[in-house]
Amino acid sequence: MNEIKASDIRAWQNALMKKEYSETYLKTVNNQLSAIFNYAVRYYDLKDNPCRKAGSIGKSHAGEKEFWTKQEFKQFLVTVENKPETKMAFLLLYWTGMRIGELLALTYNDIDLEKRTISVNKSYQRIEGRDVITPPKTPKSKRIITIPPFLTEELKEYTSHLYGIMADERMFRFTKSYMEHEIIRGIKASGVKRIRLHDIRHSHASLLVEMGFTPLAIAERLGHEKIETTLNTYSHLYPNKQGELADKLEMENSREEEE
Repeated sequence: MNEIKASDIRAWQNALMKKEYSETYLKTVNNQLSAIFNYAVRYYDLKDNPCRKAGSIGKSHAGEKEFWTKQEFKQFLVTVENKPETKMAFLLLYWTGMRIGELLALTYNDIDLEKRTISVNKSYQRIEGRDVITPPKTPKSKRIITIPPFLTEELKEYTSHLYGIMADERMFRFTKSYMEHEIIRGIKASGVKRIRLHDIRHSHASLLVEMGFTPLAIAERLGHEKIETTLNTYSHLYPNKQGELADKLEMENSREEEE
């Protein structure tokens, strides 16, 4: 550790910032490394903490999330109409709020078209050219998502054209990088505002907020470990609902007075 310099820390920080990590995640990871160096300074006579010289990265609190409205998503979807597998993947991301790793780990065994449910129980990523299946991000990420009838019909149509795939094989045989390429291409072709692939998950949550669902219901659907995560991430969307709430209370009070 005593050979690590501030310039090494900066190079590591720059590499992290090139990835699609959130500002809060960058801050957390940087703080963890700094804490390790502080421990070495305090108990093992390390001369100083190079993280202090390098400076911090990220933010303590997340800003407002970028997301697509339903209309923007439909406008984007036109650009993948000729790619059935890609279209199905984006439909599932938008209408279920799954993480990209959860989507790419799905097998036919995870889908029950009769009950209209999708079981999320694993995650997929490509590491050094290898397919790696891991448990979901947190214990509560293991969940069963109920899907609307129209999405069930889309899945039925999609799967009816696929042959020779075993029930325990991945439904979508591409990677996250492919999906990132497709969303960039589709944004340019459709003219919708630029968002990250992960922001499609935020788009689903934003739609649920607009529809009036509670933070608890949204947290369960997204697989958040704590409801505070949902409130902290989407709190900026809820003030719009306060006026509606007050109006409904006014209507309720007026109705009782009339009775």
